[in-house]
Amino acid sequence: MKVWRLVSGILCCVLFLFVAFQSCAAGVANSLEENGSSSGSAGLLVAILMLTGGIVSIATKNSKGKGSAIALIIIFGLAALMGFSNSGNFGDLNIWAGWCLINAGLAFISIFTSRKARLSE
Repeated sequence: MKVWRLVSGILCCVLFLFVAFQSCAAGVANSLEENGSSSGSAGLLVAILMLTGGIVSIATKNSKGKGSAIALIIIFGLAALMGFSNSGNFGDLNIWAGWCLINAGLAFISIFTSRKARLSE
């Protein structure tokens, strides 16, 4: 699971730039259209949570405990929940929320695979 954490962390840090840029553009579009949607702001929060999750993922890639996986589940789960619930007219936010949900799921799986690896040692 070390490789997954490293790759996921790097991808999340890179994708942060795209999500933040798209969210700013969606926020400007929401303001110009005066439609009352908050999908741009929610996208910016998802981007920040993705960056946070990426940094935590890279920093804890060699960790053997469950704490880092639980932190990743919370961070990415919150980002996915926020993204899916506030997508509004920013359709790409569903894609980024899906990426966060995949990362939360892999962090959940890593709890059990790391436990199994520790038991076999």
